[in-house]
Amino acid sequence: MLPLLFLLAADPLWTAKPLTAPHQFTKEIEGPAVDRNGNIYAVSFQRTPTIGKVTPDGTASLWIEMPDGSLGNGIRFDRKGMMFVADYSGHNVLRIDPATKQVSVFAHNASMNQPNDLAIAPDETLYASDPNWQNGTGQIWHIDHKGQIKKVAGDMGTTNGIEVSPDGKRLYVNESVQRKIWVFDIQPDHTLQNKRLLIEFPDFGFDGMRCDSKENLYVTRHGKGTVAVVSQQGQVLREIDVLGKKPTNLTFGGPDGKTVYVTEVEHGRLVSFRTDLPGREFIEAAKDRSNGNPGATPRR
Repeated sequence: MLPLLFLLAADPLWTAKPLTAPHQFTKEIEGPAVDRNGNIYAVSFQRTPTIGKVTPDGTASLWIEMPDGSLGNGIRFDRKGMMFVADYSGHNVLRIDPATKQVSVFAHNASMNQPNDLAIAPDETLYASDPNWQNGTGQIWHIDHKGQIKKVAGDMGTTNGIEVSPDGKRLYVNESVQRKIWVFDIQPDHTLQNKRLLIEFPDFGFDGMRCDSKENLYVTRHGKGTVAVVSQQGQVLREIDVLGKKPTNLTFGGPDGKTVYVTEVEHGRLVSFRTDLPGREFIEAAKDRSNGNPGATPRR
């Protein structure tokens, strides 16, 4: 049998294909994130509130039932393999140990509207977007290693997709309704300064974002059915058709970090496509491994 990496290398770049069967996930499908073994996790498998697990070959199964009152949205893994989930109904960020499936509240703040998506910085602290859809407003929170929460930006539009640059110096946040992507400079104390507009789109909405190793942003265009690749200079490099009009979020994975997995509402499934660059989190894990940290094995 040919190695998986060889088979993936034969796939054309920027061409999406279905990964899971249609309608295995509900219309609340979100997430996704990839563990060190290459498995993809997304919320709302078969029903809410759940998290499903998808193997690299597209086999999906129920992984965990969420605690009562919790509804998951964005997911991230740290380099030790712990999972963090934005629990928008519980105003929490949950931590799940994949080895035991034990769920705990890592961070909570009742003044959150609904933690929506998460970004994990190279120092493994978290940023959470927090939209108020009814009012068209939003804010951003920082969560430290102890789960302490601090609001670092307010007076924004409907904050949604959120990502940190590969060097950990910039935070990118999009506003779904306003169709703007902003960039901030991250200060040593994790506060944000120098807010500036990266790009504004004339139509459709935004949802999740991820960054590749060269700081290009991959942004889901909800309603248009594409993923836009935007350079750090604010130029649209390309748009990839993801086979459904309502993509919600995305993540990088695969044996070389160059497979993008996208959660898609219209068909309740995940799709995937190949890119020319790995995701920045994959590269961070590879660096950890080369520095002698076995807990940061690159995802395969």
